Amino acid sequence: MKYDILVVGAGPAGLSFARSLKDSGLNILIIEKSSMDDLRNPAPDGREIALTHLSVQLMQELDAWQRIPAESISPIGEAKVLNGNSPYFLDFDSKNVAGDALGYLVPNYLIRKALFEEVEPLTNVQIVTDTVVESLGTNSQGGVVKLENGETREATLIVAADSRFSVTRREMGISASMTDFAKTAIVCRMEHDLPHEQVAYECFHYGRTLAILPMAGNLSSIVITVHNELAEQISNMSEKQFNLDIQQRFGNQLGEMRLVGERFSYPLIAVHANKFFANRFALIGDAAVGMHPVTAHGFNLGLRGQATLAREIVRSVSRGEDIGTRRVLAKYERQHMRVTKPMYWGTNGIVGLFTDERPPAKVLRNIALRIANNLPPIKRIIKNRLTEISPTR
Repeated sequence: MKYDILVVGAGPAGLSFARSLKDSGLNILIIEKSSMDDLRNPAPDGREIALTHLSVQLMQELDAWQRIPAESISPIGEAKVLNGNSPYFLDFDSKNVAGDALGYLVPNYLIRKALFEEVEPLTNVQIVTDTVVESLGTNSQGGVVKLENGETREATLIVAADSRFSVTRREMGISASMTDFAKTAIVCRMEHDLPHEQVAYECFHYGRTLAILPMAGNLSSIVITVHNELAEQISNMSEKQFNLDIQQRFGNQLGEMRLVGERFSYPLIAVHANKFFANRFALIGDAAVGMHPVTAHGFNLGLRGQATLAREIVRSVSRGEDIGTRRVLAKYERQHMRVTKPMYWGTNGIVGLFTDERPPAKVLRNIALRIANNLPPIKRIIKNRLTEISPTR
């Protein structure tokens, strides 16, 4: 069976990419290991995604933003970065920002659900679930994928959106820079007595990082980053102990805090592919770039990357050209690399500095916050990069 594009993975990147090609006239096949029920009704996974202004715009263009309940969208009005036990903090406000928000916090499972609802009825997209790609290969005309049931599918172009640990990326011979931080992110929701005033906090405490992100009402998303050996201990704390621990570590600023629902754990491993394409093959989403969550740019880069690739493919179609040529894929790579490389290495650098507990690093951390806070041009550049208020596409 021959398709124009075969997408491996029906996560947010794969689904948004297929939806971006809705009116392209191309026949698209998505291969996904999860079940159709899981795609239709994804379970909450504890992750809340901080969407930039560009990402909201892209979601609106995909008609997916409108499918997310308004009460589940939480604007971030201000962000504060704290260092150790110092009372000094780096502050970003939303003055002169459209919508009076630096960004918008949305549950990951609702984003997945909204994108799937947009893709499922498309007549040019077919989704095959409960199966995985066993092997693949490409030639001058296209690619062939062998599924675990022994069946094969052919396509002019194969696009991998199968996570930062992409099997297809490795099989196609694309190497990647990988950073294992030897840390775990524990995420959950907590309610509290005092209002958060739509302020997000990133607290670089010694030995751990605590992020508190504002959700609707007196509810916040909590992200604790610790060394792997401490993760299990924190996850297994009694609810009473956990509540008190978070409340005290945040200096009782939100009053009494109470766990809502489960605690979820995720290993922290960042990945950046050294190339974004091979012969008749391209990478999007986490398969291309998987970020450390400290700057909240993982999903945002994935959404931006698929839009960039889709745009180049649509242009190729409009000119009657082959969508899988090196020229088309190389243009995508150049544009996306220009965005992702500085963000990836810059984020890793921030993580390295603000989690280094040696005395010289602690001094540098304080200096870095003060420089960023007191030099308006630098602060404005950082703010624009993190929020994508005025991005170029």
